[in-house]
Amino acid sequence: MLRRLLPHPLLSVFLAIFWLQLVNKITPGNILLGSFLAIVIPIMTSTYWPDRPLLKRPLKAFAYTGIVLWDILVANIQVALIVLFKPNREIRSKWISVPLELKEPEAITVLAATITLTPGTVSAMLSADGSALLVHCLHSDDPEAVCADIKSRYERRLKEIFG
Repeated sequence: MLRRLLPHPLLSVFLAIFWLQLVNKITPGNILLGSFLAIVIPIMTSTYWPDRPLLKRPLKAFAYTGIVLWDILVANIQVALIVLFKPNREIRSKWISVPLELKEPEAITVLAATITLTPGTVSAMLSADGSALLVHCLHSDDPEAVCADIKSRYERRLKEIFG
C-alpha cells in the first residue's frame, strides 16, 4: 500500500523541497500543494521507471555529491584562469574517449552529467554499446591523465554507489 502511494519516496521529498524553494514562501497552502505534487507526480510517472536503480551504498552518494560540488568550484576557478590569462594559441582542447566499466544506465547518466556539470569538460556522446564516453576537455596537456582522473574520481565511486 505504501509503495503504491509513494513509489519513489526520495523523489517525493525532493519534489516537495524543490516546490517550496520555487515559491520562496512557506505557508500552509504551499506545503499542502507541494505535498500533493510530491505524491501525484511520482505516481503518474512510475510506469516510466520500471526498473528503479538500486543504490547499494546511499551514504556514499552524499560524499560523491560533496566531491562533485568541490570539483565544480575548483574547475570554475581553473576555467576562469584559462579564459582570462591563457592566449588562444596555448589552449589545448582535446577529445577524450573514456572507457567505461559502469553498466547501469543510471550510473552512466550520473557520470555524464557530472562531467558536463564540471566546467571545462562536456560529455558529448556515449558509444553505441555503452562501453565508452566521448568527453571534450577545454584544456589538457595530458588527455590520459584527464581520463584517469575521471575514472578514479567519479567512475570508481559510482561503481560503489550503484554496485
